[in-house]
Amino acid sequence: MPLLIDGKKISTEIKDELKVTVEELKKQGVETCLAVIQVGDDPASSIYVRNKKRACAYVGIESLSYELPEETTEDQLVKLVKELNENDNVHGILVQLPLPKHINADMIIRTISPDKDVDGFHPESVGRLCIGEPGFVSCTPAGIIQLLKRSGIEIEGKECVVVGRSNIVGKPMSILLLRENGTVTITHSRTKDLKEVTGRADILVVAIGKPKFITADYVKEGAVVIDVGMHRNEENKLCGDVDFDDIKDKVSAITPVPGGVGPMTIAMLMYNCVEAAKGQEVE
Repeated sequence: MPLLIDGKKISTEIKDELKVTVEELKKQGVETCLAVIQVGDDPASSIYVRNKKRACAYVGIESLSYELPEETTEDQLVKLVKELNENDNVHGILVQLPLPKHINADMIIRTISPDKDVDGFHPESVGRLCIGEPGFVSCTPAGIIQLLKRSGIEIEGKECVVVGRSNIVGKPMSILLLRENGTVTITHSRTKDLKEVTGRADILVVAIGKPKFITADYVKEGAVVIDVGMHRNEENKLCGDVDFDDIKDKVSAITPVPGGVGPMTIAMLMYNCVEAAKGQEVE
């Protein structure tokens, strides 16, 4: 059996470290605070928001919850975000995606102050990441780096392949791996000979959005595989973008679904919020 990279355990380690920092901030008179905005009642979004609130309570972060009706207008949402931008007691602002179709999500993301952009989605945050300046990093890719480092998996000099080029995972993931001195290839729907490319990977990060897409013939013997996907199979059980059972005997380490990348995303959201509260430059 390969090393099972335990996201639950590592995320708890990070949150326990953050607890200490939050207590230190409280002694300095700073109450770390995250504002979470949800528009509508999408069931998956409601679960994510609930998990984020639970993590805030665990770490000691105050969470302000804004649960807005589906018919909330774009102007009303912009007004609320701007008010939170101006509120010095709020350190992080999170607008849960997806938003209703009548609201331009990109415009809302741009409205959030880069100093409170704990999701790391603002163009300024992305630009800082690209040129190596301190700034907030998208939580899922940042969490994957922590998974690798805290599992003792060396990135430097390794052949790293990212399957997927989304703005939220694929692109920032590739930059973070490059920052750690990995040799990085990004693949996508137009990549020719995908199996040949992924078959070179020492570290394979899969964020393609297709259940059980990656099978043993895509993977090199002894590779490390990080599965970002989250789906329900025919039996209504959770599965990832990787066919875990098919590749588990071929790889050296792999993240399970659930319990791998998912918990790390929320842990890094907490990390970003605490860094914002510290009022220092973030990395």
